[in-house]
Amino acid sequence: MSELNSMEVDTTETIQDIAIKLVTEQQKNDSRMADTPSERTLFVLGSKGVGKSTLINRFLDRDDVPRPTLALEYSFGRRTASGQGAQKNICNVWELGSLANSSQLIEMPIRSHGLGTFASIIMLDLSQPSRLWTDLESVLNGLKQAVAKHAAHGQIEEMQLLTVQRIGKGHPDLNTLELFPFPIVIIGGKYDVYQNLDSEVRKHVCRCLRSIAHTLGAALVYYSSKNSSLSKLARDTMNHLGFGSPSNPFRGAVFDHSSPLAIPFGADSWERIGVTPSNSERIGHSFSTQIPQLPMVDGSGLPDDPAKDVGFKESTIDELRSQKDDELMYVLKDTEIRMKFEVAQ
Repeated sequence: MSELNSMEVDTTETIQDIAIKLVTEQQKNDSRMADTPSERTLFVLGSKGVGKSTLINRFLDRDDVPRPTLALEYSFGRRTASGQGAQKNICNVWELGSLANSSQLIEMPIRSHGLGTFASIIMLDLSQPSRLWTDLESVLNGLKQAVAKHAAHGQIEEMQLLTVQRIGKGHPDLNTLELFPFPIVIIGGKYDVYQNLDSEVRKHVCRCLRSIAHTLGAALVYYSSKNSSLSKLARDTMNHLGFGSPSNPFRGAVFDHSSPLAIPFGADSWERIGVTPSNSERIGHSFSTQIPQLPMVDGSGLPDDPAKDVGFKESTIDELRSQKDDELMYVLKDTEIRMKFEVAQ
């Protein structure tokens, strides 16, 4: 007897009964999906003191007073969409405090969460044009090395296809670009100070940032914590990358160097920028010729012992450390007494 014939069939079931079963099963599946969080990872790095922590706090709706970031800090946000069976969304947020000697730290977010749902915010200090390319080059080199080291076989090529979709398969410059495999948004911070700089300097900065954002397949926005509309755009952009909502944070595009730039993914072109197709190396060389760059400063400017700084107090950790310090001092004194005794003998 075949397997089909051996099955017991409930001939008393009506179409309505079957429909109810199907709906019930679907609701169970929706419930299981809602219980399984959807995670994305957002890595914020760039110029020191540009306001990365402040921007992250606003993104996560936190009122914490920002303090200097030691090295690499982790936080997260959680949101649940409205509606029955809504899925819980989690955004892992990493912040790099200093670019000096940071290659191993830059690897950590990618190594921890992978590249599948990874995005990066590169935040640069517009008020210091003489450090802009130095900081940007350090970030890009660190990200490239981390991707090359931790990407799975074939993953980069697959994700670059998503980048192509993001900027548009029919973009006329597509074959001249150096696309990153994950979304990047370059945020030019401290626009309130930058807008008062010399017009020629702002032209050079604008051309450089537009060119590098275009060749990477990145979006570009200017930001100031003192400007509500710019703060909203930056926050909406982070929400887009971290939670997928809004689906498009840009209401339009602004290309004028005398205004705060707001350029969505794929909206720019070499022709619109007014330059010939280029790559990141030539873009950096051109900008550094126009505005000489200062070298990367060694050290992070942190106190000699951050644990003793009032800004980094953690009562539980400080208590345990104090206990270990006391134990260490006891061992050192005991060893010193023993050595003196042995010498005396």
